[in-house]
Amino acid sequence: MLNLLRSVLHMLWMVVTLMPWASAVVVLSLVIRGAPLYWFATLWLRMAIWGARWILGIRVNVNGMENLPDGNTSAALLLAKHQSTFETFLLPTLMPHPLAYVFKRELLYVPFFGWAIGRLDMVHIDRSQRAAAFTRVVEQGRRLLSQGVWVTMFPEGTRTERGVSGRYKSGGTRLAVATGAPVIPIAITSGKVWPRKAFIKRPGTVEVSIGRSIPSVGRDPEDLLREVEGWIEAEMRRLDPEAYVASSAPAVDEQAPATGV
Repeated sequence: MLNLLRSVLHMLWMVVTLMPWASAVVVLSLVIRGAPLYWFATLWLRMAIWGARWILGIRVNVNGMENLPDGNTSAALLLAKHQSTFETFLLPTLMPHPLAYVFKRELLYVPFFGWAIGRLDMVHIDRSQRAAAFTRVVEQGRRLLSQGVWVTMFPEGTRTERGVSGRYKSGGTRLAVATGAPVIPIAITSGKVWPRKAFIKRPGTVEVSIGRSIPSVGRDPEDLLREVEGWIEAEMRRLDPEAYVASSAPAVDEQAPATGV
């Protein structure tokens, strides 16, 4: 009952703070764009994470920040484990560079939230046109990476249950090879406290592990994908061993959002 109450309060916190903040992003986008608008928008994400800590009791422990590339214009492609909505809020609050998510364009129609992210420099694609979608990802990704914006994708394409490995898709590694950007694999145990598609959240600690940069130049995308998947899934088992003790569940293969391309 307490977790239900906390979850209701946190949802109210996000809704009440989102509406004015998203409206401000839309209005400000008429006069400012790029990094200044992005960093203003991430202030709401910080409020959401702050609320998760003090209302839900969710804390975050991060390791591997030293593995991130140095330099204001350094390129990076972040490929992260995807168990819940939590990491989509969390990653922009951790990274020293602006992030550009690759996401399905349907999110643009979500009131307030979609309107705001539509004003940011991100990559929204039509998942029904896969070839055209990937062409757009490469074109937009190359431009953003050259500006020091880190492109972020979830290679499983959709949120997966705790203890389950989704089917990894090669869109992210194909983009890395096409642009020459190094890949940063990230393991995140958000499913322990914020389960996939669950309204009720639980207190606890989300472990975030940032792996070493993996060069993409001259690599085969499928081979690179296997290396990324191997590191993320091994790290998930190290960080959350209880979830994998008796796990023999097959890889999920839902109708995936375009984040995995």
